[in-house]
Amino acid sequence: MSIVSRISAMLSTFNPSTMTKVIIFIVVTLIWLANLRIFYKVKNQAAFITVGMCGLFIIMMVFVRPIATMPLARIVAAIAGFFGRITGTFSAFFKYGIIFVETAEGSMTLQIDFECSGIIEIMVYLSILAFFRVYTIPERAILSAVGVIYIVLANALRIVLIAEMIHFGGPKMYYVAHTYLGRIFFYAATVVLYFYVFTKSQVVRMKVGSFTYDKAGGNKDAGPDKTV
Repeated sequence: MSIVSRISAMLSTFNPSTMTKVIIFIVVTLIWLANLRIFYKVKNQAAFITVGMCGLFIIMMVFVRPIATMPLARIVAAIAGFFGRITGTFSAFFKYGIIFVETAEGSMTLQIDFECSGIIEIMVYLSILAFFRVYTIPERAILSAVGVIYIVLANALRIVLIAEMIHFGGPKMYYVAHTYLGRIFFYAATVVLYFYVFTKSQVVRMKVGSFTYDKAGGNKDAGPDKTV
């Protein structure tokens, strides 16, 4: 069992009331924001970004993940099922996040669970982008929506790839398709997203001669550098 699965299992055993969850969420968020304010005031940018990204990821992992996982799994199943209906190779029961694959050796059912829903990748992306100061706040909002849609579509295509390999290769192809080819495809798609959103943008907007994205330098050609 992976570390993420163990954390998820541990969190599932903790089932406080709704009011308790709200109180815990407010307290944790206030502590996180207070620390961010301290690091911002003392101008410790490294600590501000690190605490900001890690704190936001943890908050989403604890409070957003339980709510968003199943709806996200249903969306992925519905998108993948659309391709399955076109090709006639598999069908999706999006209400339950299930893919039903027909093969020459029998049928096979795939369950889109917590790790396969793409929720972790989405939360990591949003956590990084929220504190990536190369972009302005409106730009980050747009890229958040674009990135989430991109990750969902990439994950759905990963499911399609796995289902197609199982359909044509039989149930024995599941391990290779899921463990290797599916993950390689999804990780490669994620690398492309990260390159264009984070790496390329920072290289383009970094200081070159008189150009800088730091507005504090007073350069009228400077790019955005706003805090959250």
